[in-house]
Amino acid sequence: MAYPDDLLRPGEHVVLHRRPHWKVLLAPVLALLLVVGGGAWLAGLVSGLPWTSTARAVLAAVVLLLVAWLTLAPALRWRTTHFVVTTDRVMYREGVLKRTGLDIPLARIDGVRFEHGPFDRVLGCGTLFVESASHEPLEFDDIPGVERVHAALHRGINDNPDDDFRPEDRVIDGRA
Repeated sequence: MAYPDDLLRPGEHVVLHRRPHWKVLLAPVLALLLVVGGGAWLAGLVSGLPWTSTARAVLAAVVLLLVAWLTLAPALRWRTTHFVVTTDRVMYREGVLKRTGLDIPLARIDGVRFEHGPFDRVLGCGTLFVESASHEPLEFDDIPGVERVHAALHRGINDNPDDDFRPEDRVIDGRA
């Protein structure tokens, strides 16, 4: 089942559906390892003290809060972030408690470009820039397969029947 079937118009189909690249989860995993390791080390330090049970309870609470804040929240944010290209528009949704969304009709997109450095190239992701007539370019970071997304968007923009080149409409020698 493709996200977001309930948001699609009749006749509209999902072309691409992406979440941010898994590299955004590296920092939360590292934070998990550091917090749990540091908590275990501190639990070992307080083991010989007369108030060990209280210290361990406080330490466990602090570790749980840090894990929730530094690991679970970013993982949930990653899981609930969607970059979707349909036959009619680009949709971007993000957020857990506060949900935000952005829709850009393909007909309003003036240009699409992408960027990726050496590390992003190795991982196969990058930043996508979508330019529309009325706004500054929109920047979508950590899009997996950014070159394929760029190509699909470019195809979607240029395959718009309203924008197709018609030889009978071209001007030759100043005459229509």
